[in-house]
Amino acid sequence: MTSTEPVLQRALDRERAHHDHCRSVLAEMVEGAQEHVVTGEDVSASGADAEALGYRLRSRAKEMRELPPGPLFFGRLDFTETEAEAETEGDRDGEGGRALHIGRLRITEHPAAPPLVVDWRAPVSRAFYQATAGDPRGVAVRRRFGWAPGSRGESADLTGMEDEHLGRGESRASAIVAREIERPRVGPMRDIAATIQPEQDDLVRAGLGDTVCVQGAPGTGKTAVGLHRAAYLLYTHPQRIRRGGLLVLGPNPTFLSYIAEVLPALGESGVRQSTLAEEIARHPVTRTDDAPAAALKHDARTAEVLRRALYARVAPDAAGDLTVPDGSYRWRVPAETLARVVADVRDEQPPYTVGRDRVRARIVGYVQERAERRAGPRPHAWVRGVERSRPVGAALDAVWPRVRPEEVLAPLLGDPSVLARAADGVLDADEQKALLWARAPRSWKSARWSAADLVLLDEVAGLLEHPEGYGHVVVDEAQDLSPMECRAIARRSAFGSLTVLGDLAQGTTPWAARSWRTALAHLGRPDAAVTPLTTGFRVPKEVVGLTNRLLARLGVDVPPARSLRGDGELTLRACAPGAVPETVVDAVRHALARQGSVGVVAADPDVPRLRAALDAAGIPAAGPETPGARLAVVPASVVKGLEYDHVVAVEPAAIAAAEAPEGRGLHRLYVVLTRAVSRLDVIHARALPF
Repeated sequence: MTSTEPVLQRALDRERAHHDHCRSVLAEMVEGAQEHVVTGEDVSASGADAEALGYRLRSRAKEMRELPPGPLFFGRLDFTETEAEAETEGDRDGEGGRALHIGRLRITEHPAAPPLVVDWRAPVSRAFYQATAGDPRGVAVRRRFGWAPGSRGESADLTGMEDEHLGRGESRASAIVAREIERPRVGPMRDIAATIQPEQDDLVRAGLGDTVCVQGAPGTGKTAVGLHRAAYLLYTHPQRIRRGGLLVLGPNPTFLSYIAEVLPALGESGVRQSTLAEEIARHPVTRTDDAPAAALKHDARTAEVLRRALYARVAPDAAGDLTVPDGSYRWRVPAETLARVVADVRDEQPPYTVGRDRVRARIVGYVQERAERRAGPRPHAWVRGVERSRPVGAALDAVWPRVRPEEVLAPLLGDPSVLARAADGVLDADEQKALLWARAPRSWKSARWSAADLVLLDEVAGLLEHPEGYGHVVVDEAQDLSPMECRAIARRSAFGSLTVLGDLAQGTTPWAARSWRTALAHLGRPDAAVTPLTTGFRVPKEVVGLTNRLLARLGVDVPPARSLRGDGELTLRACAPGAVPETVVDAVRHALARQGSVGVVAADPDVPRLRAALDAAGIPAAGPETPGARLAVVPASVVKGLEYDHVVAVEPAAIAAAEAPEGRGLHRLYVVLTRAVSRLDVIHARALPF
C-alpha cells in the first residue's frame, strides 16, 4: 500500500495522530516515573522495605529516561469481535480490544486504562508473529507499518503500511519485512521485534526453566533470538530473573559492542553483557601457552586432575589425638575418631570449603555431646569458644587445610612429582610433560598466568565453593567453548537455565565442539533440546550457495543453509600475487560508491599491509572495534558475529592456512564468507580452497 491514495492517506494520518498521542503519553509516563521516585522515598515502612521500593522505582525511572528514540509501534492487530472479547478477558495485563498496536513497550494513560500500545512480549501480541491465513487466531487484519530508515520516532517518518486480511484467508509475503531485513547494515546490531519469524518466536517465548540450544546457520538470526529471549524472560518473569540476574556471554569485546544496543532498544538496560574471560579473570593474562599445553588445559580430563590435586591436601591421619580445653577440664578426640570424621565428610563430596566447615562442626559436636552428658546443655558462647579454640583450628588445618586456587594450581603445573600423582591414569607421560611450566615460580604469588590457566583456576575455585549463579545465561558463539569453559558456565547456571547459540560449522578454536550433545553435557544440560535454524534472512542466495560448497568439507553434522535473499551479488576476482593490495583498493572504491557498510577481511598477518594500501590511496578505514564505521579492515580472527553490507574477502587460501595447525582454517574461512549481508567480493591470487 502506498500513501498516495486518498483512503490510505487518511489511514496514515490517523496512525500518525495516534503516534503523536502515544509520544505525549510516554513523556507523561517518564515524568510520572520520576515523581514516583520522589514520593516513594518517603513511605511508612521498614527501612529495608523503603530501600527496596526506592531501588525499584529509581531503576524503572532510569530505564524509561534512557529509552532510545524510535517509532513507538510497528504493527497492529484488528481482532474479530468474539476474539477481542476473549483477549480482553484472558490477557494478564488486560490488553484487549478491537484493535491493538504492537510496539517495543507498553504505553498507557493510566495503569487501569486500555493500552495505547501493547508490548511485543505480551501474550496477546503473539498472534502478530504466529497468525496465518490457515490459523488466524482470531485476527481479522494484521497491519505492518513502514518507517523511514533510522527514524527517531517522528510521526512524519511513518511512510507506509501494509494490511493482511487473515480473516478472509489472505496470505502474502510482507514487502515491509523484506525491506527491513535487507536494509543496509551500518552501526551496531538492531533489534528484530518487528520482523520476528514464527520459528524464531517459538524460541524467544520458551519457558524460563527450559534450556534451549539453537544450531543456527549464518544469517538465521540466532543472536537476535537469544537477545530477544532475554528481553522476553525479563518481561515475563521480572522478579525471578532480576533476583538471580541475567548474563549475556559473547566471544569478545568487539562482538559485545556490536550487540550492546539491542536490549536497551527493547526497554531492558539491567543486563550484564560480558565475556567468559572477564567473568573468570582472577589475574591479568601475562603468559601464553603453546598449542599442546592450551589444548590439554581445555580438555575435560584436566578437571579430574585438579580435583585430585585439591583433595590430596585432605589427610585424615595427619593429626593425632585432639585435646580441647574446657576450663580445668580436657576433652579428648581420639585420632581414629577424627580420621573417621574426615573420611566420612570426604565421601559426601561437598565443596571443599563446605567440607572443612563440616569437619569442624562434627569435631565440635563430638565434644559438645560428651560435655552435655557431664554438665547438661552448653550455651552458644561455649560452642563458639570450642569452634575457635587453638587446638581445634590446628587439627583442622592438619587434616583439611585452608587453600586458595593458586596454591593448588601453581605446584601442580610447576612440580613434576605433584602432577604425576594427580594425573596418574588420566594423562600420559608426554601429556604431563606438555602441561608443566618450563620454569616454576618461587611461589604462586610470583606466577605468571595464561588465559587457559585462568580457566583452571576457576575450576579449582568452583571445587572450593559454588560460585554465585545467574537466573539465566545467554551464551553466544557457544560452539567455540572448550569443555572446561563449558564447565565454568555450568557452575554459574547451576540453578538457572541457558540459551545456547552457535553454529558447529563456525567453530574455529582447536577445541571447538563437533557435537551439540557433547557440548551440552559439559554445560550440565545433556537433555536440552537442539533446534536448527536453517532459513537465512541475512546472507544472500549467491553467498549461501558458495558457503554450502565449503560446508561439505568441514566435517560437522550441520544441514545446508538456505536463503530468502535473492538480491545479493557474488564476485570472484583473480589477480597476480603482487596485485592483491591494488585489487583490494579498487574493490573498496566500488563498494563505497554504494550504500551500506564495507568490511575488508583478511588473514591477521595481512591486515597491516592492506591498511597501508588503503591509507596510501586516501581511503581512511577503521578497525573492528568501531561498529558504526563505513569502512573497516578486520582480521579474520575477530570477524565472527559481525556483519557488513559489502565484504571484501582477501586471499581465502591465506585465511585458511593461517589456522592450519589447529585444523580449523576452513571453518574460519566459512565465517569470513558468511559476514556479507548483500555483496561479497572474493579477491585471490592463490587457488581457492572451495
